[in-house]
Amino acid sequence: MTRDAVTTLPQRVRVAARDAGWWAQDYVYAVRAQARALRDRGAPDSLAAGRGTPIVLLPGIYETWRFMEPLARALHDRGHPVHVVTELGGNRRPIAESAGRVAELLIARGLDDVLLVAHSKGGLIGKHVMAFSPAGTRVRGMVAVATPFGGSRYSRLMPTPSLRAFASGDATMRALAASADVNTRIVSIFGPFDPHIPEGSELAGARNIVLARGGHFRVLGDPRVIAEVLRAAE
Repeated sequence: MTRDAVTTLPQRVRVAARDAGWWAQDYVYAVRAQARALRDRGAPDSLAAGRGTPIVLLPGIYETWRFMEPLARALHDRGHPVHVVTELGGNRRPIAESAGRVAELLIARGLDDVLLVAHSKGGLIGKHVMAFSPAGTRVRGMVAVATPFGGSRYSRLMPTPSLRAFASGDATMRALAASADVNTRIVSIFGPFDPHIPEGSELAGARNIVLARGGHFRVLGDPRVIAEVLRAAE
């Protein structure tokens, strides 16, 4: 064993322990968020009032909009109308199909100068709208949290097609990667460690922000996320 390996071993152990702790906290956050989603039954229409920049929520896979409800209410409290695409349901449909439903909402509600606020898969849906839909001209930009813009190597090991769709070789993922012109209107926020996206969420041409703490779910509750959404909106 070389001297460099000896000197870096304790550091590697500390990083592994740190990441394991973040991973455990991440799932505690996710379980609580899903429990809240099952418990709460308030109508999302009450969030759509306000004179600020219109915001459209785009949750991640297997998430309803309620997974992002604390963030939504914080933004609404600042005067921004927050719109929910209830047609996404639990967000299991293909990215292109879901993007079509988002575009339909933008047109049906006459929304313009919209800020998309997305988590995980939601960021891919949002970029699809911006890159390929005529309704993309209605979008000012997007703040995407923990989005697998470059795919995830874990996806090919997953048991369902909806999860395997995040492979970097997937046709939709390749098309999104090639559509780099919209990246300048995207803010990508992510932690230094994501248990679901080992490649990370850095997006060339976008404004990339690395948080102090890692995770895939709990980063939604980081105060920096709210601050960056408000910065983009205001």
